[in-house]
Amino acid sequence: MEQLRLKYQQRPWTETLRLVYFCMENPLRRPVSHAPDSPLLSCMEKIERTLHAKSMFSVMNALESLSRQKGLNVHVSPSGTTCYITSMMFYLEVQLEKDGNLMDVKLAHFGEAPVVCDDLVQLLRMKNYDAFGKILEDLSNMYQIPGNSEMKAKGYLALQALEKDLYSMSLLDRTQDVNRVTEILHGKVGHLVPRTRGTPMNIEFYISPYQILEAELNPGSQVCGTKTVVTIEGTDMLHKLPLSPLIVDPQSGEDSNPAFLQLTDELSMDLPALFVLKFHQPVPMSSSSIEDIHRLTGIQISGLKLAPLYELIVWSALKDKCSEELSTNESCFFVSLPDCPKHCYFINKGSEKSDLAGALVSKIPFSHPKCVPGVIEILRHQVAYNTLISSCVSDKHINEDDSELLYFEVVPHRNTSFCVFFLHPVKENLACVMIDVITSREVHCHLQLNPQDPALSYSDDFIARVVKSCMSVPVVMRAIFRNAAKVKADSKTQDMDVDTKQPHEPPSAQITDSDSLKESPSVAGQHDLVVTNKSSITDSTEENLSTAKLETLGGNTEKSNLSSRTETLCRVEEN
Repeated sequence: MEQLRLKYQQRPWTETLRLVYFCMENPLRRPVSHAPDSPLLSCMEKIERTLHAKSMFSVMNALESLSRQKGLNVHVSPSGTTCYITSMMFYLEVQLEKDGNLMDVKLAHFGEAPVVCDDLVQLLRMKNYDAFGKILEDLSNMYQIPGNSEMKAKGYLALQALEKDLYSMSLLDRTQDVNRVTEILHGKVGHLVPRTRGTPMNIEFYISPYQILEAELNPGSQVCGTKTVVTIEGTDMLHKLPLSPLIVDPQSGEDSNPAFLQLTDELSMDLPALFVLKFHQPVPMSSSSIEDIHRLTGIQISGLKLAPLYELIVWSALKDKCSEELSTNESCFFVSLPDCPKHCYFINKGSEKSDLAGALVSKIPFSHPKCVPGVIEILRHQVAYNTLISSCVSDKHINEDDSELLYFEVVPHRNTSFCVFFLHPVKENLACVMIDVITSREVHCHLQLNPQDPALSYSDDFIARVVKSCMSVPVVMRAIFRNAAKVKADSKTQDMDVDTKQPHEPPSAQITDSDSLKESPSVAGQHDLVVTNKSSITDSTEENLSTAKLETLGGNTEKSNLSSRTETLCRVEEN
């Protein structure tokens, strides 16, 4: 700045202004984060993003700065009230009043008439320039296909055809009273939200029981599960993509699967592009799941770096749960649950060999709409498995108190199964719960004990249903330990009764804690059930199983807002 002042101190100020405007009209054609020699431009963009635009002049400056940052051209009308954000394939028309208030935002794609974009209007009225810039980026990426404008327009037609086919598939087996959660967990393509003028189509394909409960307890809250965005990207090779919808009659197929037309030269075209499912955050996926997707789509996912799968899951969980960076080398985590000793989980991250390896997947390429339902099912399976492992991860890797601890070790087994080792609640031998995630909707569990140790009253089928109800390992382990404590206490009580009076039951009868079937004063206590037979569950226990989802509140205490969690627990107890 000092050098600039000395250089231009003898020149008129108007000449300096013209030079500054010239530089702003022709910014560096590279990201600011990679331009260490342009601190002035970086500072100006930060100032523009920080200032609350109130006047028409400041709003125009903000739009111009943001558009140029995204590599788009900007033009202002002679009246100064309309800003045009343009590219080769689309343009946005932002209309302002004299006082800077937004009137309208219109979007026009190549060869189409401009239409009003309500989503963009809302973003600009809220001064949410970050979200507005993300939409500008998505619109630009939609046309990042090698070739001339005609080739880019064909890519846009292919994306429109894909979106129509996916929407047709989303209507299969859909009833009028189906809710969003059912669509997410069971829909052929999940819960599909069609593309608006500015926002790309997205698919929500998995939501955890905790998120479902949180949405039920907080009506109107924006609780979202795992999503993927449907778009198109350019490639170095040609791929045959449909240019028109391939589903004529969605109900014409067998087994609720639609029948697709053949890819003929009239219906398709070789384009240097592929359809992709993109994730906002990379998804840890096992090598076997990646291979299944490859066999399904016939297209290899490029740019993957293999690593131990559990290390990737821990990294992803820490990124979501922690406000500060924690090392991915951490393998010991402390989880706090209501009315229970603190749990300490050691996560054995396995190795990079065979099916214990995985990779972070940011996008999945494909070329035909028929691949999407199968890919969605694989993604559901993987995310359900990741949810269980992530439930053992917290931002507490150092024990801050000397309270009683229960120790567990999580060890990968094969594919999507793992074991949880722990000391028997009554004896000192090791016990193990093996959890095998068959699909996102089917889980098998097996409790293994030393033959010399007393049996625990939970059947394998009951444990599996509790796992599916909460998808939280700490909650399941708490239920096992609390049930064992009751069995131990009841055994001592029975022994004392035998010493004082004649028993009224045969010695071979199973012990049943009737109080455990009654309502407990705490949320956690609602699941302390003692089953009378390991191979059969009573009807009363079956009914109480539906409340197991309330346990998820205890399994997620690593959330940041403790006061909000306490309030939620109180509301659950009132219900």
